[in-house]
Parts: sequence; structure tokens; C-alpha cells
Amino acid sequence: MKKKICLLLALIMLFSVFAAGCGGQGDQGEGDNEVADTSLELIQGKGELVLGLDDSFPPMGYNDNGEIVGFDIDVAREVCAILGVELKLQPIDWNSKEMELNTGNIDCIWNGMSVSPDREEAMSLSIPYLDNHMALVVLPDSGISTVEDMAGKKLAVQTGSTAEEALDAPEGADLKAAVAEVNGFADNLTALMDLETGASDAVLIDDVVANYLIATSGKNMVVLNDFLYAENYAIGFRKGDAALTEAVNDALRQLKESGKLAEIATKWFGSDTTIVE
Repeated sequence: MKKKICLLLALIMLFSVFAAGCGGQGDQGEGDNEVADTSLELIQGKGELVLGLDDSFPPMGYNDNGEIVGFDIDVAREVCAILGVELKLQPIDWNSKEMELNTGNIDCIWNGMSVSPDREEAMSLSIPYLDNHMALVVLPDSGISTVEDMAGKKLAVQTGSTAEEALDAPEGADLKAAVAEVNGFADNLTALMDLETGASDAVLIDDVVANYLIATSGKNMVVLNDFLYAENYAIGFRKGDAALTEAVNDALRQLKESGKLAEIATKWFGSDTTIVE
């Protein structure tokens, strides 16, 4: 009888150890299914941040005689110095920016990128760092002074830009319905050239960009005060790259606190127009 009891107890103990072992494996397996966010570690491990940009978007980031310069470029270099990595600049087709990001060809989109609901859904966005307005640029003798004056006119936009997206948004519905034609171009510079020739009656464009281009080129154009809507610029990272996004956010806050961000903004815009808190 004693032998049977001892055997029974031994079996119970063996079963308990086995069950505990299975339970532990199950818990571990459950944790393994959670994908760790190593986005910051990967950047620091390879020692560089690949920044994707449309290199024809002054003053944010553009090619100046073979060198890519701009407000965003200066800020990105300072951020990379804080992160301890090198900055690598990668010109891209702006219309394919999400694909470039998601396939890993670039680590971020940093080039005067406006915040929009679609981009908030598709990417991990940084804190906003600059204000902008979606505005119309016209020739001074065009007779166009308000958005309503665009009825029956031809409108130029950069393909893949927030300006193009704005026409499909509620804020741009009236403008899209009123114009006779929307002409898409690869970049804003070409769109402004189309306006200059009279082929288009107005360009829908970021006023930060428009004001800079007009001031530096001496073009005889006018940015309307009657803008479509106000927006913010932010940096786009892959969805889920929260660690990298927050590290860049912290770096931006450090640059704001130190006064370096204000110094860069003053260099490009004449005053500190940044909105980092």
C-alpha cells in the first residue's frame, strides 16, 4: 500500500513539474510574439540616419549647386549630433515617399512635410516644429485676390504634395469644384514656372516655400493672404518606430532650449518661427 501511495505522490510531483514547465514556455512564447521596438538601436548601430527628401523644396531642403542645404538639413545635422550618428541625405520621388520609408530605403521623411490625417495614419510623426499655410500664389495683375476668384481658372500643384491632398479634403472641396483644371507637376519650382508663363493662373503651395522662392528669386508674384488653411510641419518615421521618433523629439526640445533652433530659423526665415515646446 505504501508503495502505491509513494508511486502516486511521485507521479503527482512529476506532473506538477511538467505542467509548470509547459506554462513557463507558453508565457515565454506569448512574449516572443511582441515585436520589440529597436528603431533607435538600429540607427545608432549602423551609425547613420538616412533622411529622405524632395531636393527641390527650398528653403526646407534643396540642391544648391550640387550641395543639399536648407533649414531642415541644418536642424537634422544638429539632431544627428545629439543622437551620435551621421546624417545621410537621400533625394527621393516625393510621390513615393511612403514606399521609400516602408521598404527601408530611408529612415525618415524630413522635408517640410505637412501633417495630415492620412500621414498620421501611415507614419509615426514627430512633434510639430513649424507653422505653415496652404496658400495661392498668383501674378500681381491676375485679378485674383481670394480663393473664390479661382472659379473657372487653372490651378497648378506639386504631385504627391499636401497641396494636392488638400483639394480632396473638406477645406479644399470648394476650390477643386470651382477651378476649370488642375495641373500636376513634379516639384513646386516647375509649377511656379508654369504660372510665370501664364499656362496656370495660380499655384497652391506652402507659403513658407512660396515666400522664400519669391524673395530669393525676385519673381514678380504674390502670395494671397486668403489662404486655404493653416497646418504644421513634422518629421515622418515608419509606423511603430516610437523609440526613434521620441529620441528625435527629445533632441528637438534640447535644440529649442539651447537656442540653437532659433538660431537656425533666424538664418533661413529672419526670425524664430519654430513652434517646438
